[in-house]
Parts: sequence; structure tokens; C-alpha cells
Amino acid sequence: MADGDRSQRVSLSTLRKWTRSGQRFAMLTCYDALTAHRLWRGGVKTLLVGDTAGHVVLGYDSTLPVDMDFMVAITAAVRRGAPHAFVMADMPFGSYQCGDDEATHNAVRFLKEGLADAVKLEVAPLHVPLLERMSAAGVPVVAHLGSRPQMVRSQGRYRKAYHDENDVRFTVDLAKACIDAGAVMILLEAVPAEVSQQVVDALHESGVPVVGCGGGPACHGHVVVLPDLLGMTDWQPPFVPVVADVGVQVERAAAQWVELVSSGRYLADDHPYRIDP
Repeated sequence: MADGDRSQRVSLSTLRKWTRSGQRFAMLTCYDALTAHRLWRGGVKTLLVGDTAGHVVLGYDSTLPVDMDFMVAITAAVRRGAPHAFVMADMPFGSYQCGDDEATHNAVRFLKEGLADAVKLEVAPLHVPLLERMSAAGVPVVAHLGSRPQMVRSQGRYRKAYHDENDVRFTVDLAKACIDAGAVMILLEAVPAEVSQQVVDALHESGVPVVGCGGGPACHGHVVVLPDLLGMTDWQPPFVPVVADVGVQVERAAAQWVELVSSGRYLADDHPYRIDP
């Protein structure tokens, strides 16, 4: 990316332009200002402040424990780190299953306090009226379909199985209903390539971007969890290529620091502060 391009804010209009022209875009999850700044400098123009922070930041075994205050705070941090990026915020579990009024209020908080460009929520058919309500209130909403991690307790596992054409048709019809209700984007998680292809084909005339998270090659953009991509996690989903062994590098750096301090060599001859004669 040329330096001149860095000052141009990436907006929903930008994503729609990319979609119409066939330009694929890369998205990564992000949870802090410093990382957001580095990702932007590396050319990543779209960032998802994911509730996966429950896993990779807070150490929980699911995304469920994260709350609104935490998610709004880290969304604002990502915005400060990458002022010109397109920032999508995840609505955490419980923030939109609480009645349409409170759900809309929570979504607005992400725009006003978190400075997000859009909010994402995991959608079932019963959420379609809520999408319409939020959209009417001026909230750009991304509909998350396919595997829905926030349903892990009720389903007993992370569901990603598609068994027949009826499952495919269900997702395509739900995607179309979400767009009719005002959704500005679709995110497909852990779906077969046939599903994403049919969704992209069905929404082609609308110009709405379709983002995949393990969603197949037809998607206009792709997002993965950054610590997975960097090899920071002990296990990565099968759709995430590990492009760097950052986890191993951090362990080596920690070991070198321990050795430096324990040996007594640290600051022994090069302490930067002196008493002024």
C-alpha cells in the first residue's frame, strides 16, 4: 500500500466498490491499538473486533463470558490504533438477546463509544426483525450465518455440519432475508464451498459483500483469528494457514530474558542512568 493510500478512510462504500469490481479483501481479528496499527501498516484494511477475545485475550473456554463494556473498550482501542481501517465489532452473547430496544441501544454504543463502522451478530430467523429495527435506526449490521459459536452451550458443540440441499437452501434463504431486512454484509463461518457460492450468487445483484471465516473461495473477503494465523495458539482451525511461528518466537524471547536476568548480566555494565557529577 502506498503512503498516500493510508490516509483514506475505508468505509462500507469502499467494501461495496471492491465487491463490485471483484477485488478480494483480507480481514483479521484484532483486540488492541498496537496490533491494529501494525496490521494497518501491513496492508490489512478491514478489522474484526471479535468476541474471540474471550478465548485469546481473557482465556475463557468459549466466547460467552465477554460483555458489552469490554467489547466496546477494545473496539475503541482498535479504532485508535487504525483510524482509517474499516472496523467491525462483534455483539457479545446477551447483548442482543435481551429485547429489541436494549439490543439496538447496545448496537448504537458500538458506533458512538467504540467508533465502529458496523456491528456483527449471529443470526437465526427470529433475529431478522431485529436486523430491520437496527438498520432503521441507522446501524450497519453484519449478519453472521453458518456456524454460530455463541450457541455452543445450547447445541453442546460447535455446529458446522451441512447434510443436504435443505441445509444449503436454509442458509441462502436466511441470507436473502437478512439483506431484505437491511443487513449490509453477510459473514459465513465454517460452511462448505457450495454454500458460500450459492449465497454469493443469490446476492450478486445487491452488491452486498460476503465475508468468509472458513467460508469457501467464492467469498469477497476472508477473516481469520489473528493469533491462529500467527501460530500463537496450540490448535488452529483447518482453514487457517499458519504464516509465522510467533508463539515459538515469544517463548524463545522469554527464555533469553530469563537467562539474561538470572545470569546477573542485565544492566551490569550498561545501566543508562548516572548520577550527574
